[in-house]
This record gives sequence, C-alpha cells and structure tokens, in this order.
Amino acid sequence: MRRMFSIVGILAIAAGAATAASAQVSLPGVPLPQAPLPRLPAIKEPVTRTLRTANTALTEARKLRVRELLRAERETVEADPDGQLIMRRQVGALSPTPAALDAARAAGFTVLRTESLEALGLTLVVLQAPEGLSTARALKKLRALDPAGEYDYNHLYLGAGYQAGEALPSSSPPPVATSPAPGAARIGLIDSGVDTAHPVLSGVAVVRHGCDGALHPAPHGTAVASLLVGQGEGFESVIPGATLYAADVFCGHGGGSLSLLAVELDWMAREKVAVVNISLVGARSILLTGLVRSMTMRGFLLVAAVGNDGPTAPPLYPAAYPDVVGVTGVDKEHKVLPEACRGEQVDFAAAGADLEAAAVGGKYEEIRGTSFATPIVAGLLARTLQAPDPAGARAAVDALAATALDIGNNGTDPSYGKGLVGADLHPGHRE
Repeated sequence: MRRMFSIVGILAIAAGAATAASAQVSLPGVPLPQAPLPRLPAIKEPVTRTLRTANTALTEARKLRVRELLRAERETVEADPDGQLIMRRQVGALSPTPAALDAARAAGFTVLRTESLEALGLTLVVLQAPEGLSTARALKKLRALDPAGEYDYNHLYLGAGYQAGEALPSSSPPPVATSPAPGAARIGLIDSGVDTAHPVLSGVAVVRHGCDGALHPAPHGTAVASLLVGQGEGFESVIPGATLYAADVFCGHGGGSLSLLAVELDWMAREKVAVVNISLVGARSILLTGLVRSMTMRGFLLVAAVGNDGPTAPPLYPAAYPDVVGVTGVDKEHKVLPEACRGEQVDFAAAGADLEAAAVGGKYEEIRGTSFATPIVAGLLARTLQAPDPAGARAAVDALAATALDIGNNGTDPSYGKGLVGADLHPGHRE
C-alpha cells in the first residue's frame, strides 16, 4: 500500500451503524434509471478503432449514470461543487459534540438520524438543512458553527465496472441458506446485492447484511462475489470455499450513500472481517477519511477499484486514500485498460477484462473494468490475513508485492502500481 499506515489516516465514511437489525439501513439507496448501459463491442483483435470505442463506452458509463440520476432524482440528489453526487440538503457530522448539535438545531437544522458505529468508536449524525438553505450553504454554516467538527456532504458512490446484464430482473429464486464452516477463510464485500441462488454461489456460505434483510440481487455485486468465492464446474474464483460477508448498500438501486457505506464498514469491523472488497468509486470526504482511519488503525485492509474515468481523470475514492489498496485492471495481453484511472492510488494490477462472471438468474455475462480486478487482489490478500491486525496487514501487502510481476516501468508506476498479481489465476466462467 502507498505509505500504508505511515499516516494513520484515511478515509472515514460518514454513516452510522445501529446494532439492532432494524436499524441496519440508515438511508435508502437512490434509484438510478434501470436502462442497461451501452454494450461494449467485442474485442476480437487489436483494432485501434474498436479499442477506442470500448474505452469511450466504459469511460462514459459512470458519467452517464450521474447525469441520468441528476435528471431523474433532482428532488433528492444534486452535484457538489466538484460534480460529485450528493443527497440534497443533507450534511453528515462525524462524532459531533452535544453542544455542536444544540447549535445546529438552534440554527434550524433537523437531525435525520444518528448512527452509532460502535465497533469503530464513532458516531455519525445526518442533518437536514432548513428550508431555503442550499446544501453548499448548509455545509458552510455547520462548519462555521463548529470549526473543530468534521462535516461533509452525504455523497453517493457507484460501481466501477461494466457488464452486459446491468438491468435488474423482476425476481430471483430465494437463496439456499448455507452456514459458515468453522475455520473457513473469510472475505468481505460492500457492493450491490448478490444472487446467492446462482449455481456458482448456491453452495457458498454467505452472511448477508443491509436493506433491512430484503433481497436485492444485482449484476455488479453478483459478478464481484462470484470472482471472490464462486465455485463449480468450469468456474474459478480466488478463494473458493471461503465465507462471504456481503453487505448491500444499493438495496435494488444504482447508487449507495456514504451513510450506508459507513454502516456496513462498521458491520465488517464488528464481525472482524479483515479484508473488505469495495468495487465502488466516488468523492473524497472528510467523513470517509475518518472512518477508514478507524478501520486501518485496527488492522483491516480495504481493497478498492481505482475507477474507469480515464487516465487523466482526478483520483476517485476510496481507492485514492493512501492506506487503501487501489486496484487497476489489465487485459489478457497484460496491458492496462485504457479507461482505467492512473496515479499514485494504483497499488496492484489484476485481470479486469476478457472475463465472464456470474450474472443474476443463473447466467454469465462478459465483464470489464477495475471493479472486477479488485476481487482478485482482495482474495489474494484474504488468503494471508484472516484476522484484523496492523502488523499482519502490512505483512500481507508486502508479501503480495513480492509476488508482483513488474509489467510497467521499473518499480512502482502510475499505471500498474507494484505490478501484476494473480497472473496464474483464470477467474470466471469458461466453457
């Protein structure tokens, strides 16, 4: 990891985690239009025009979703000054003092919810601005009232990958309950919902959390889960047989709020799941910074996709935090995906194209993006780190770096990080 634990501080997600199951979800996911993204052209030969078309389609996918969400949900969603998605007229406060909350109420703010992130020693309070006060002015007001406090927007985060089956199905078979095996390896996933009835996941021990227990199987989460722990004839994953701790922050919609992300990170901390896969991208946040600081101090490894906004795009979070393991994707020729973000946030490269993963309804879909390289790195780290431990986390990253194939410039570089890992693996579905 970049400067891992040298500055104990990175991200802290802004959201709360009530211990009772009824309080698992603090804020519903925000609906996104369910029209499928444009299908990527099949790349059967290295034709420059074809590669450029695929690059553009995936690079524009998140931007298209952002525009559609701003159009369709203008009453509840807007963009912050940097163009990142936020919940309208909502501001998160990380562990505010009682005096600060009293001052906020006196200024006309309403407490929407209070989440106790007990495993991380934090509290998240989501405040609603008074009528007539914009979100930006509300944030400025709260920071002025409490200069020592930690306040930020309630941002939204989206997936960092493309697959053909983006639209959600109307229904899915109920999952078969499977209990974790004593002593089995464990891995965490914070994403959209997982179709645990899929043949490659039906025999896997999955511990679910979020959405008040409701099932919302979705393409993105199902694909990532299958690459982590799927098993079956013709299918390979990184840690088959491991117990998957799957947290759904989308709840059937296309975006997950920072407050829900915080709740689920706290759940991972309570369950002591040492390695957590986060194939989501979005804005830097003061709140997110505080939460990840708390996670990494306790020896958890967060593994995140660097995103597909293109080589010149600004860094995306949480991958761009120094103590988060940032993952980029490569194709079958071990070339970095042209749409992948570049920079110091890249720690490792893994296969992110020319793959088929599980899709909702028992199918398989072609996938592409840094989202799907991330589970390869997370799974490899989970083979080594099975209990949260700061020294163990450092050792696991160092051990993985020692196996990395240097495929870019000599040493660490902004395209491939420390190099390609899992080159001997062939994750996904094969006929």
